[in-house]
Amino acid sequence: MAIKKMQNLNSCPMIHAMNIIGNKWSPIIIYVISERTIRFGQLAALIDNISRKVLAEQLKSLEKERIIKRESFAEIPPRVEYSLTEKGIDLLPILNQICAWGTAMQEDVKKEATMI
Repeated sequence: MAIKKMQNLNSCPMIHAMNIIGNKWSPIIIYVISERTIRFGQLAALIDNISRKVLAEQLKSLEKERIIKRESFAEIPPRVEYSLTEKGIDLLPILNQICAWGTAMQEDVKKEATMI
């Protein structure tokens, strides 16, 4: 296998993609939203161990990258809903593959643990 030299990191598509979804929470948020519309509180309840502050920051970042759409309604109390954009929906097969890979890795770890 040939080794690829990364000459211009600013034009590398892998670096660009990882800057968008390569943190701890973004893929999980995208995966949880999936193909539905969800409110902030519901999202916070579905993702264990994420603070509301971090969730808000990640949602703003994903909205800026046009991965999710934020829709606010002029109601009392105010209602805000999040859903995936077309770009976000395009990520779902990739995230599903990552989940399948993660499942296989977990099974390998379990098998190795029973052999010891």
